[in-house]
Amino acid sequence: MIGPSWVGDMVMAQSLFMVLKQERPERPIDLVAPTWALPLAARMPEIRHAIALPAGHGELALAARYRVGISLRGRHAQAILLPNSLKSALVPWFARIPRRTGFLGELRFGLVNDIRTLDKQRLPRTVQRFVALGLPRDTPLPDSLPVPRLRASVEEGERILGVHGLCAEKKLLALCPGAEYGPAKRWPVRHFAALARARIASGWRVAVLGSAKERTLGAEILAGLTDAKAIDPSASGGRDLGGTDAVNLAGAIDLVAAIDVLACAEAVVSNDSGLMHVAAALDRPGVAIFGSSDPGHTPPLGTSMRIVSLGLACAPCFKRVCPEGAARCLEEITPERVLESL
Repeated sequence: MIGPSWVGDMVMAQSLFMVLKQERPERPIDLVAPTWALPLAARMPEIRHAIALPAGHGELALAARYRVGISLRGRHAQAILLPNSLKSALVPWFARIPRRTGFLGELRFGLVNDIRTLDKQRLPRTVQRFVALGLPRDTPLPDSLPVPRLRASVEEGERILGVHGLCAEKKLLALCPGAEYGPAKRWPVRHFAALARARIASGWRVAVLGSAKERTLGAEILAGLTDAKAIDPSASGGRDLGGTDAVNLAGAIDLVAAIDVLACAEAVVSNDSGLMHVAAALDRPGVAIFGSSDPGHTPPLGTSMRIVSLGLACAPCFKRVCPEGAARCLEEITPERVLESL
C-alpha cells in the first residue's frame, strides 16, 4: 500500500484497510508512507508493517524511493497506490511488484499496470475512491463503508494534559484552528477565542491542538481569553502548573500525543483538517467547519461530528486564499452558531 501524504487522507485510508481485512483476514497489509505517518499507522490494527519513505511533501527524492523499492522486491504480489502522483508510483515499480493498482493520475502508463478509471460522479468522496481501488474492477461499493477507528489512550491523554497544567476533572473542549492547505480553510481566530471563552465560563477546560506551524494561531486564541487562566507550554519551562483553564499545545506535542488528547475531549471544534478526521476516527462529538472546501468530498466520517457550512454561491472554491479577500464563508459562521451545533 502506498499511503497518502496528508493526515486526513491517511485516516480515511483506514476504511480501505478495514475492507481488505474483512474480505481476506489472513492477507497482510504493509504501508509505505512518509515518516510522519508511521505513528498514525501504528494506531491502525490492520497494518502489519509501516515502512518509512524519507521524502518531504512534494519532493521527488528519487534515490530514497529507489532504495525503498529495492528493499521490497519479492515481498508483495500487489501494490495499491492511493496518491495520484507520478512519483508515488515509483516505489512499487522499483520493487517490481507484479500488480500495481491505481488511478491513471499523472499519466502513469507502465508504472501503474492495473489502471482504474476515476468516475468522480460515481465516487464523489475521497474515501470511496480509496475503497474502490481495493475492490475488483467495476465492483460496486458496499452499501456502507467501515468508519475509521484509531486506537488511543485516554489515560495517556489525561497525563499529557496534566503535565501541561490543564485543570483536571472538567469537560475538555479541543480546538483545532489550523489547516495546512491555507487560510481559506481557517475559521477566524477571534471566533475560536469567543467559543473558548463561552465554554470556559460554563466550567470547561480548553486545549488548542495543531502543528508547530499553528503555534501562533494557538497563542492568539489564548491571548483572547481575557478572563481565563491560560498558558503556553513554551513559556512555562515544562513545569506542571496545574489549575489552568486553557493551554496551547500546538507544536508542543506530536501527532501521537494529540491523538490521545483528542480521545479525552467531550467536544471538538475543527476546521476541515487532518485533526478533524482524527477526531471523527476517535468518535469524538464536535463541529467541523467548512469554508473553501467541499463537505461532500472530504467530510468527517461517522456520525459524531456535525458539519457547519454556509453554502455560499462562491463555495466551494478550493482556493488556498479567498479570491474575494473577505472569506465570508468563514467570517459569517458565528461562534453562536457553532455553540448551538455543539
